Amino acid sequence: MIETKRLLLRRTEMRDLDDFHAIFTHPKAMRYWSALPHESIQQTEEIVSAMVQADHSFSDDFAVEFEGRVVGKAGCWRVGELGFIFHPDVWGQGFATEALAAAIPHAFETLPMEKIEADVDPRNASSLAVLRKFGFCEVGRAEKTFLLGDEWCDSIYLELTRTGWLSRAKS
Repeated sequence: MIETKRLLLRRTEMRDLDDFHAIFTHPKAMRYWSALPHESIQQTEEIVSAMVQADHSFSDDFAVEFEGRVVGKAGCWRVGELGFIFHPDVWGQGFATEALAAAIPHAFETLPMEKIEADVDPRNASSLAVLRKFGFCEVGRAEKTFLLGDEWCDSIYLELTRTGWLSRAKS
C-alpha cells in the first residue's frame, strides 16, 4: 500500500469490481485504452480477477482509491509496461500525476527492470503530457497498432530508464 496526499494505491480486490466496471464501461475512459468499453460485468470481472491474482514479482499495478472509492488504476501491469486509467469524473484533478509519482519509484525499487515503457495513442494528449512530466521520452511510433471496433489506432512508444529516473529524482 502506498499513501499520497489524497490517494491510496493498493492491491486490487474483488470488492473493487463495481468501481472498475464504472471505469471500463465509460466510453470516455476507454477512448484511448486498448479495448472497447466493456459490455458486461463478466468482462470487467475477468480483468479484476487477473489483477487480484497477479504475481507481484511480475505486476506492480495498483487500484487508486480516493475518498473510499476506486477511481482508477496505475502502475506496471507487467514488468516494464506502465498503464493508467481513471474515471472521467476525476479527470483534471491531478490524480494520474499524483498516482504515478508514487507508482513509478515503487516499480523501479521492486521490479527487476532497467526501463519502463508506455504505449499511448497519439490523440491522447493528456496522458502524453503526464508521462513527459516524469521524463518519459518518445522512442518510436507505429500506425494501425490496435483495431478497436472499426477504428484503427496508432501508437507512440515512450520509455523512462532507471538512470533517467534517478537523475531526475536527484535534481
